[in-house]
Amino acid sequence: MRKAFFILILLCSSSMAFADHLKGGFFTYQYLGPGASAGGSRFSITLTLYMDCNARDGGQGSQVDPTLNFSFFDATSYALIKTINVPVSNKGNLIRGTDDQCISGNQAGCYYKVITYVLGEIDLPARAGGYTVSYQRCCRISGVDNIISSNTVGNTYSITIPSTAALVSTNSSATFQVNDTAVVCANTPFTIPFSAMDPDGDQLRYEFCSANSGGSTSVPAPDPAAPPPYSDVNYSSGFSGSQPMGPDVTIDPVTGVITGIAPSIRNSGEFVVTVCVTELRNGVPVGKTRKELHVKVGNCNSTKPTLEKEYVNCDNPTLTFENKTPSSEIKTYDWDFGVDGITTDVSNQTKPTYTYPTPGTYTVTVVTNKGQLCSETTTAQVKVYPGFSADFKVDGICIQKPTQFTDQTVAQHGVVNKWSWDFGETTSQTDISTAPSPSYQYPLAGIKSVRLIAGSSVGCLDTAIKQIEIFEKPPLRVLTKDTLMCKGDTTQLGAFGNGNFTWTPLSNIQNASTATPSVWPITTTTYQVELNDNGCINTDSIRVRVVNFVTLQAMNDTTICLKDSVQLNANTNGLRMLWTPSGEIDDPTIVNPKAKPTSSSTTYTITARIGRCVDTDDVIVKTVPYPLVDAGEDATICYDTPIQLSGTTNGAQYSWSPANALSNPTVLNPIARPLSSIEYVLTAQNPTSGCPKPNYDTVLINVLPQIIPSAGNDTAVVVGQSLQLLASGGESYVWSPATNLSSTTIPNPVGVYDGSFESIRYKVIARVGPCEDSAYVRVRIFKTPPQIFVPTAFTPNNDGKNDVIRPVAVGMTQMEYFRIFNRWGQLVYSSSVPNEGWDGKLNGKEQGSGVYVWMVKGVDFAGKEFFAKGTVTLIR
Repeated sequence: MRKAFFILILLCSSSMAFADHLKGGFFTYQYLGPGASAGGSRFSITLTLYMDCNARDGGQGSQVDPTLNFSFFDATSYALIKTINVPVSNKGNLIRGTDDQCISGNQAGCYYKVITYVLGEIDLPARAGGYTVSYQRCCRISGVDNIISSNTVGNTYSITIPSTAALVSTNSSATFQVNDTAVVCANTPFTIPFSAMDPDGDQLRYEFCSANSGGSTSVPAPDPAAPPPYSDVNYSSGFSGSQPMGPDVTIDPVTGVITGIAPSIRNSGEFVVTVCVTELRNGVPVGKTRKELHVKVGNCNSTKPTLEKEYVNCDNPTLTFENKTPSSEIKTYDWDFGVDGITTDVSNQTKPTYTYPTPGTYTVTVVTNKGQLCSETTTAQVKVYPGFSADFKVDGICIQKPTQFTDQTVAQHGVVNKWSWDFGETTSQTDISTAPSPSYQYPLAGIKSVRLIAGSSVGCLDTAIKQIEIFEKPPLRVLTKDTLMCKGDTTQLGAFGNGNFTWTPLSNIQNASTATPSVWPITTTTYQVELNDNGCINTDSIRVRVVNFVTLQAMNDTTICLKDSVQLNANTNGLRMLWTPSGEIDDPTIVNPKAKPTSSSTTYTITARIGRCVDTDDVIVKTVPYPLVDAGEDATICYDTPIQLSGTTNGAQYSWSPANALSNPTVLNPIARPLSSIEYVLTAQNPTSGCPKPNYDTVLINVLPQIIPSAGNDTAVVVGQSLQLLASGGESYVWSPATNLSSTTIPNPVGVYDGSFESIRYKVIARVGPCEDSAYVRVRIFKTPPQIFVPTAFTPNNDGKNDVIRPVAVGMTQMEYFRIFNRWGQLVYSSSVPNEGWDGKLNGKEQGSGVYVWMVKGVDFAGKEFFAKGTVTLIR
């Protein structure tokens, strides 16, 4: 940051103070000399108040008090001694005169209105406890980010003048400088000098402390002030008196300089910061002065880069660096990764990645805007010591017994010297340790998440987390609860668990202190096993039944359909099985495998064993083929035409499905007439053959699309007029009769008529592939000139007869219009489309009975215009 100067403009006036524009303040006192009484002292006491620059000064609603009261208390008993009214001494605005070019925005302007109240001299008699001077006022400004409901929270400014009977009776307090115009940008590094001066040359020590509340909205200026001790304000979440701007902001205890990363803005960006400075004389505290100030955090950017306080990489030598507070004001970056003896450890990238050549401790340096006006430099320490991995092992898993944790952390550089254990007992606050290999006694069973954070002498940290289960008893599982053995054999028992095993009884047993002893009892015996895990005990048992022979009974012989599977089975107490022949069996070593025989009859033999005891039995499986079924060849038919299905089978029972469109689904050759493509399934079976299951075959009947032929609408011509017919719906056509047609095998033949007959009806056959259908058209021949005929009356009563009056055009190629008017000359209908007509309504409303005038105009086949008019009678 570049330095800027400030201006304190002092104005002399007096006014009333009121409302919520207070932004900080502090008391100071100065020793003037001995008092009138023995041991007494004279002091000058000053209160400096900070207010919003816009605080009203003078007139109604003034927020600057022309006078206020200093309350004096016994510093030990807190008893009120006196109250003195003190006038304004000086007041003015604390102004920053220049803008910092290296920070976005304009920082020049007024920061605070500063008011000082000076009690020029007071004679304080000797008092063993000293004096506390206080002033209280409500309220603070609204929207302070680190105080809850700040506009209802008042202030207490106080200072203690130490015992005048002691050696410090001539002490003067430390005095803070009034130069509070530092620019602070959100999420950006900043520096604020909060330093003080001591006229006695005492050593000063600085720390953050809590702001005090005082006054209320109902009594904003209590007179006298309330006695000490004073309550701290309620800080917002994430803030406190010792961390007024969050954990990333600290104060130097020697210089009083506040530095760090400014917090984000939540409301107004105002943060209450209180600093206590202690005077030390010969190492002994002699006084304390506290200064409270609102620090304004703005939405601005600076060129000062921010790095982590320290970079530690104990996984690999590669690190990525990045400015934590980027800004549009930063144009260039110059990085030096701090490797001695080389010049290639540099980068000008915004977010560089660098691999260090050897383990060690380095200093990374970043310069922004190098060689320019707003150039800034930041450094950070880098520790690269790969090969550090936290790990541990656990012994002991029972409640109320010690569980031992042993550190197994590996450090290739330095030594492991820090351990932070959390044993994961959620019901306890004391399940922690810093010992290398501690033990812990769990009070409850369950899953525990154990965490070890291990550190090394070179700064490495790593975390290992393991889920362990704590039991009331150690887990114990036996291989089987009940087993068989043949008399004279030896069998091996089995148990699973962690700890020491003990088996009883000890007769006819070998390795009784292991998990897998061998036993050879003569009679049925129950063996007990005990598992001991560090004094935590669990038990279980295995019953060994001793037999002289194997019991075995194979299933009954059976018959199945050829190509089907059958599940073999047997009743036996045997422990090992073998079915033969095994080639057609899925697992010949189990008691109930599946077999798929391929011959008409197969004998399967099962052998069951218990050690040296053996027995065998047989089962015969016969097979019968499925019935033969043939549904015939697939076929294609025309729409709505029949086809005879042709199925064959040697089955005793058969049927077709689906049954729709079939003449009889229970015969082999039914007649089918489907209207769309369909698959018919022929099902046959022989219920008494030994294979009662049905067999199937399918035939596809593909139905071609329906032909929808058209010969056009019936029409009329005059003698000598050419008429072009038009057929559709097929791929090829045949017209009949051929009378007066230019062709009978095209879709659009031309006919010309001489008047030798009045009408003719043509048939056209439309074909698509093998399928065909037909349509008809009638042609009327008029022996008149081209004409448009209009009926003389119509009856629009919805009986389907003469409901519409429409023109009939003969010999016309175009009808330009057909219009109808009522008796008042109003147009009630108009159309140029042939064969359309009037239904006797106008705009949906029925017109009355009467005579209407029509006009029609068209063009005949010779190109001549035709016009006619007349009347038509509407009859209801």
